[in-house]
Amino acid sequence: MEAEMEMEERSKPIAIFMAFGTKGDVYPIAAIAAAFACDQKQYNVVLITHSAHENLGHHLAGKHVAYHPILSPPVLSTDQNHETTTGSGLLELSFSLQKRMVTKEHRRECYSLVQRIFGCGQSLDGDFIVINFFALEGWSLAETFRVRCIVAAPYVVPYSAPSSFERHFKKELPLLYRYLQEATTNKVCWKDVIHWMWPLFTDSWGSWRCDDLNLSPCPFTDPVTGLPTWHDMPSSPLLLYGFSKEVVECPGYWPSNVRVCGFWFLPMEWQFSCKECSEISALVSSGNLQRKDELCSAHIDLHTFLKTVSTPPIFVGLSSVGSMGFLKNPQAFLYVLRTVIEITSYRFILFTAGFEALDAAVRMIAAEASSCSSQTQLSEDCISLFNCQLFCFTGSMPYKWLFPKCLVAIHHGGRLVELLLLLYMQESHR
Repeated sequence: MEAEMEMEERSKPIAIFMAFGTKGDVYPIAAIAAAFACDQKQYNVVLITHSAHENLGHHLAGKHVAYHPILSPPVLSTDQNHETTTGSGLLELSFSLQKRMVTKEHRRECYSLVQRIFGCGQSLDGDFIVINFFALEGWSLAETFRVRCIVAAPYVVPYSAPSSFERHFKKELPLLYRYLQEATTNKVCWKDVIHWMWPLFTDSWGSWRCDDLNLSPCPFTDPVTGLPTWHDMPSSPLLLYGFSKEVVECPGYWPSNVRVCGFWFLPMEWQFSCKECSEISALVSSGNLQRKDELCSAHIDLHTFLKTVSTPPIFVGLSSVGSMGFLKNPQAFLYVLRTVIEITSYRFILFTAGFEALDAAVRMIAAEASSCSSQTQLSEDCISLFNCQLFCFTGSMPYKWLFPKCLVAIHHGGRLVELLLLLYMQESHR
């Protein structure tokens, strides 16, 4: 796509979708990027996200969306190995220092990538950047390249300003505070700041804006005088929420430019980690294939586990809980499940989300009892434990496909899972 942009000498506007975080944060933005590319063919469309979401790449390419990875991880945890090599050997770094280093490199990558995408020429009227709440870099980058910035999120803003924020803001920036309080209709105002923009006024973003982007440390102020840019105040940023009004009400104190748009989901076939399962799903959903087994031959055991026995299994999915460092003892967790199985006779299906420590614990338990029939390696990503009552799966499958086949879902409270559960409950009660 970059070569195409150069050949056309920027005759086509560019839409950059920048989303960071875990699957629940990124996948909905990828969904609207793909939909936008299909609907607005006059645009070059780009998705910038973590390299951990590279599975989206070939799906996006099919929708004419260029995928550009950033090397930073979706989450950082204190349990990860924060070490670096120096001349004197290995030096252990504090988590806070490691986080600062990762953040600095992450922002450098973002700036370099956006600069390469937009090039050195003038921006076009139609250019814009869409960001989620974990990609606030995009706001300052949009200001740098003089393009519009739109915010899109599948859930209500997950953080609120400290109780002292307004008091300090009023003290440090009295003129800007007064302007934002008295802003005319449709201009950026205090409601925007207090609803979601307040982190942009913290020192962390200010130093990057000033030192790396040559912007004023504080948005909406002149970089030389520090005074509000009265003559150039932008419109209230468009904030798109990807949920239903039936789920979350829109209170009157929200900014005027908030729009609730309904749910954003990836096509079901994109959510299979197995390529063959994905292809089968695409054919079935398009009506070009009629088959009883919805999964490939390598995962027929998973399909059988879900279909057999009168009582459906209980789904357990912790998703990013492990990578965030909250699952301290995966082996003990598995033994808790075993105890529940022994007491209740329920069956469980566990999605390990590729968390290495949990996968290792599953393999260790399977190896310890490899001589017994109670533990079975069914395929590369499927292991059955505890007399075939616990089915462990390291890959991914669409929750919308899975949940109707389960009795209960025990999950980590992620936004995407919550929305899917709410949607499923709505549909099941119609």
